[in-house]
Amino acid sequence: MSKVDREHPLQGQTALITGASSGMGEVVARRFATAGAAVGVNYHSHSEAATKIVEGIKRNGGKAVALQADVSAEEKVHSLFATFMEAFGRIDILVANAGIQMDAPAAEMAVEQWRRVLDVNLTGQFLCAREAIRCFDQQKPSPRSKAAGKIICMSSVHQLIPWAGHVNYAASKGGLMLMMKTLAQETAQKRIRVNGIAPGAIRTPINRAAWKTPEAEADLLKLIPYGRIGEPEDVAEAALWLASDLSDYVTGATLFVDGGMALYPEFRDAG
Repeated sequence: MSKVDREHPLQGQTALITGASSGMGEVVARRFATAGAAVGVNYHSHSEAATKIVEGIKRNGGKAVALQADVSAEEKVHSLFATFMEAFGRIDILVANAGIQMDAPAAEMAVEQWRRVLDVNLTGQFLCAREAIRCFDQQKPSPRSKAAGKIICMSSVHQLIPWAGHVNYAASKGGLMLMMKTLAQETAQKRIRVNGIAPGAIRTPINRAAWKTPEAEADLLKLIPYGRIGEPEDVAEAALWLASDLSDYVTGATLFVDGGMALYPEFRDAG
């Protein structure tokens, strides 16, 4: 591919987005479809929401399929990729987005809460990335992409910023950061690109309590130097760039989409 089609930079490619029945995953799936990709909309339990997303993409002339799987279960991930490959014949892009929170102070956190968050957020992304790499290795390179395959790991500003009361979540995202970099190091010689996105405060249902009232939003904005809460579209555009040939020389990088939250705004006035 010598020149990027800036209107449809993913034309003729296929993308699997995990955790895509709502929030950032949904918007990424829709954006990739408008950019020309055939998309797999993975969901865990919200089949109706995933079906509506697929129907909407198809009404707009795109290609999509809804795929149920718990990404923390190895056999389910095998089946997820097998079904995706049956539908589209190949995979060019994986957006490993599925994630959960189960919050509690450390002294009160049950080991089941710790394990479930690590299983989904970290092990789940590993299982999907491993399966994607295996697929990339087995298929012929696409004339539509300079890379042999592209993986985007959805992380969080909390791969960098400690978060009291969320030790399992922060640990999962910190581990994800080094997992992503290690995969990138390991697979770059195969022309597989692996990158991460670290969103800050994004207006999604999972964090509604942080912005649903004017008072809560005002408190949140104290942590965001740019002065607004992020929208899922901000993340989707970053993911589109990382999935396209516009970022072909980028691998092993984390793109912070956070309005400056990771700049520790509390220290703007010398602490």
